[in-house]
Amino acid sequence: MGDGSFLHAFVAARRDLKAPKVAEVDPAPHDARIDGKTCLITGANSGLGKAAAVELARRGGTMLLACRPGHDGTRDEVARLSGSEAVEMLEVDLADLASVHRLCDRLAERGTRVDIAVFNAGLMPRTAQKTPQGYETMFAVHFLSSRVMLDRWLEDGVLRPASPGAEAPRVIFVSSEAHRSGHTIDFGRLGDFVDYDMGESMVRYGLTKLVQCTFATELSRRLNPADGVEVAVHAMCPGGVASNIARDTPLLLKPLANAVLGHFFQSPEEAIGPVIYLCCADEPGQTTGMYLHLMQRKAVSPTALDPEHGVRLWEASEPLVAQSRESRRGG
Repeated sequence: MGDGSFLHAFVAARRDLKAPKVAEVDPAPHDARIDGKTCLITGANSGLGKAAAVELARRGGTMLLACRPGHDGTRDEVARLSGSEAVEMLEVDLADLASVHRLCDRLAERGTRVDIAVFNAGLMPRTAQKTPQGYETMFAVHFLSSRVMLDRWLEDGVLRPASPGAEAPRVIFVSSEAHRSGHTIDFGRLGDFVDYDMGESMVRYGLTKLVQCTFATELSRRLNPADGVEVAVHAMCPGGVASNIARDTPLLLKPLANAVLGHFFQSPEEAIGPVIYLCCADEPGQTTGMYLHLMQRKAVSPTALDPEHGVRLWEASEPLVAQSRESRRGG
């Protein structure tokens, strides 16, 4: 996925699901609990995010469901399926940085401390869409919103690096093997709106996932000293999932697309293994910089791993973060 061909993406995803597993991690034990921990998941109204929210609530997490407006019933459904009432809906539109800042304000004002953050929200529109701040939507949702959010959380104390001997908070990015698509990041034009049609949407998707993985790698470097883990930062790809990521499929093709995905790909409940492992197992809390594809350990692509690229992404995105803050103050 990410090379521009739906057929290529479909075949690659099916091959991954059937391929022999190497360097595989064991699932998080069924009795691994996260009682007392506050977990925030973006895009928890459907698909992988919702299934993960149910399972993490079942394991004792206090769940904050950060979702687009219009999903009022999700909170009650997650509570019912998990048997936990410690579930709250928080409305946020990740494509609108003003909305992201409002969520950050709310968390800071009430003194929320996030122990586990799962940046799961994703989409793949048919054609380019522009956000209220003028960015391309996938760029904003897959990368810039989380960059802005984490910047605010660290400043406001919503996310607090661990002191020596204490348990580190965890940050997990639900990414994609599409980040290996071979495209390069144009750091000089980072954030510039680029128009595209349906034939190029997968290419743009892969590029934003490359930016996301590069960010995750650089964030891990910056937040952690060489001799310890203060914030455990990880990324993962769940493989092919029958989700609503392609919700912008043309109306006439949507029944066919849903049937194909449901028949050939994992259900969200089957696909949450790597998310639950990174959130609940012991090892991911004691190390940083892991990348899982399905339940297999891998390195991210050389581009995403390159420290020079990480620094350039960080520096190129800093003005975008600052601009979002100025626009918020001006509003």
